[in-house]
Amino acid sequence: MNRLVKPRTLFVTLTLLCLLAIWLSLALGPVSLPLIDTLRAGARLIGLPVAGEGLEQAELILGQIRLPRTLLGLTVGAVLALSGVAMQGLFRNPLADPGLVGVSAGAALGAAVAIVGGSWMGGIPEVFAPYLLSLCAFLGGLGVTALVYRLGRRDGQTNVATMLLAGIALTALAGAAVGLFTYLADDATLRTLTFWNLGSLNGASYLRLWPLVLVAVVVSLWLPRRAQALNALLLGESEARHLGIEVEKLKRELVFCTALGVGAAVAAAGLIGFIGLVVPHLVRLLAGPDHRVLLPASLLAGASLLLFADLIARLALAPAELPIGIVTAFIGAPFFLYLLLRGRA
Repeated sequence: MNRLVKPRTLFVTLTLLCLLAIWLSLALGPVSLPLIDTLRAGARLIGLPVAGEGLEQAELILGQIRLPRTLLGLTVGAVLALSGVAMQGLFRNPLADPGLVGVSAGAALGAAVAIVGGSWMGGIPEVFAPYLLSLCAFLGGLGVTALVYRLGRRDGQTNVATMLLAGIALTALAGAAVGLFTYLADDATLRTLTFWNLGSLNGASYLRLWPLVLVAVVVSLWLPRRAQALNALLLGESEARHLGIEVEKLKRELVFCTALGVGAAVAAAGLIGFIGLVVPHLVRLLAGPDHRVLLPASLLAGASLLLFADLIARLALAPAELPIGIVTAFIGAPFFLYLLLRGRA
């Protein structure tokens, strides 16, 4: 596959696009701020001696509401895009998605257990509710992914096709369990569960953000170090072994990294689809399959795309807010159909 864009040009463009997305995310909303005031208030938040009058409201809005939301969007988008690259490399299929290993379905099941189970127990104290929900979603995603990986193992080898089928089966099973919890939930609990499954960056806070940031740093530092191994895996497992790649170790690390990243992202923001599918594929069309370029470029593109999707979610029906999962589905589903039609042609 030939590159349509040189790596340097691509990185400069994506960096500028990401900075624009951050700027607009901080400035626009139900209460829009002048772009220059956004920059001045942001500078004052980080301790720079910027003069100006009437910036107190802008500082409050930025510091307490929009900055944590923007950081959450950046980290979730970056982690989902990187996980998509990892899964597409593992399955050697550009249409693969992080959900194939069951992590999203497992996280949804964990969240359903926390939401519906908490209502059965008379409600969870508000102090612990957000953390318990995130923890249950994270553990659910890791648990289902670990089971998928275990089912794909035989005689010390990991069969990717078997793991794919196990992921489909367990995703369906987890979906049925979520449907059962949905049926048993009362009206208030059902509304909470439904909105969580649609995904949102609303309610972001620094306390909920730092575990995801820690996971995002680990994922974004580790995956680029395995870029050469992922390039070798594109040639096939036998060829990669002949090149000195420990294929089984690589598979295990890719599955664990995806489960860790997507589990943390879903736990923080709910189910957000298509980022892990659309972004890596689009970057691959522009820059080619070299993971040394694909991974960092997908990180920037995923962060930018999710921030722009969040802007649409906030502004389309303002002052009401669309769930961001609806926006990403409206973006991702037509793109997916385009790829299918393009491949058939």
